[in-house]
Amino acid sequence: MSKQSLSQSSPSSIYEKIEQAHNLFATCGSSLIEDPQIHALLRKLRDCIENTNQNMVTLGVVAECKNCEEREGGSCCGSGIENKYDVELLLVNLLLEASLRDQQPSQNSCYFLGEKGCKLTARHVLCVNYICQKLQKKLAGEQLISLQTCAGEELDTLFILHEAIKKRLRAKP
Repeated sequence: MSKQSLSQSSPSSIYEKIEQAHNLFATCGSSLIEDPQIHALLRKLRDCIENTNQNMVTLGVVAECKNCEEREGGSCCGSGIENKYDVELLLVNLLLEASLRDQQPSQNSCYFLGEKGCKLTARHVLCVNYICQKLQKKLAGEQLISLQTCAGEELDTLFILHEAIKKRLRAKP
């Protein structure tokens, strides 16, 4: 794999980051997926994300967030959150077969917020970890611990994968 410089001209807009992630996916995606370590981490991450999502559904978090977005004037997924995402995290999403090029639904929402929630598979730590005051009061202590435990495993796995991808992209041929 040729050495890729992600900071040659550090992309500033989400559109530039998406384009750079697509370029990396086109040139390096296959070799990243074929790398045994990265392949195993992608599989583990997918399982962790599924576990976190299922926990959020079971605990009513998804329903609360949807209600807040639709009936209470907006969710935590406000405009500008997408700027927290870097090129490598967007590349992880492409490796997990997420689409990045959908249009932003509203000027008041995150670029990745769709009608059914986040369009991304792998989300930024802020998006995974945040629990608003309303949910903190609504959920019992053991429910919060359960949610934070599975979210923590997801984020640990994502961090390890993110670092492995960065290392691989910076490796010499």
